[in-house]
Amino acid sequence: MPWRWIPPITAPAATQMAIDRWMLQQLLAGGVPMLRLYRWSVPALSLGRHQQRWPAQWRDEPLELVRRPSGGRAVLHAGELTYALVFTPQTRDREAVYRHCCRWLQQALAKAGEPLHFGQASPVAAAQRSSCFATATAADLVSARGAKRIGSAQLWHGPALLQHGSLLLDPPAALWQRLFQADPPQLAPLPWSPDELEQQLRQAAEEHLCPEGLFSQPLSPEEWAAAQTLEPLGCV
Repeated sequence: MPWRWIPPITAPAATQMAIDRWMLQQLLAGGVPMLRLYRWSVPALSLGRHQQRWPAQWRDEPLELVRRPSGGRAVLHAGELTYALVFTPQTRDREAVYRHCCRWLQQALAKAGEPLHFGQASPVAAAQRSSCFATATAADLVSARGAKRIGSAQLWHGPALLQHGSLLLDPPAALWQRLFQADPPQLAPLPWSPDELEQQLRQAAEEHLCPEGLFSQPLSPEEWAAAQTLEPLGCV
């Protein structure tokens, strides 16, 4: 079955999370698999679904706080590109599914001279940190120099999967240090413009994720309205 490609959207945090949840609802209602890339209109922190504690000073920063439908730790959405996909995997082996769902990202970044491998930290160790990018588990992709480049997380609903993640590009160092009391990962710049990066990622997805192809279809006004009616996941 061909996948639907939703062209890149720049929007506030609550809108982006609502669209991801809407995508999963559509799949559960019999819709086609979907893939999209997106950016955040203002800097934002997304908190994992089960993340109950975070520093009080985060509320004092000039950014939006939103809760993701998936698990994991906090992600700073600034100087990065986010992806989201929904489909029905053939297996419930989560590590195998992560490997399948991240292959297109690995292939695209390899073309940019940035080969990535999966992390090895335990989920228990990752849960002790406030930042998603402080550790790299088997869900995450790490550069040859050991810097985490892509963090991903999942939400399963029966046989259906929502997976989304953050591809770090040029995160703002000062804001990162204030939030996480650490420097951001030291990453080599990619050789593409933002538009070229999106094109390379789409091409890699067509070759390594969506074997029956991608068809481009923006959100209709009715779909936008349906996504906007979804209530936020908790008040943050």
